[in-house]
Amino acid sequence: MRVENKAKTLEDGSVEPAHVIHQVCDACGYDLDESELAADMCSNCGEVLNLKQHVAISVTTFPPMFAETS
Repeated sequence: MRVENKAKTLEDGSVEPAHVIHQVCDACGYDLDESELAADMCSNCGEVLNLKQHVAISVTTFPPMFAETS
């Protein structure tokens, strides 16, 4: 299952970056859909379902690198 989250600015001004979460069966790498995540066994290989999760984070903004001096 793949879930994409867009970048957003929080109330305190910090930025939550855009990121993608991808969950697959740890035994065979099968790409599970949302309904299969609640199962105890992988519908592809029949093994006990252990999830492997990949998270990819996109850099959307950079914080200030140097403070201004007076």
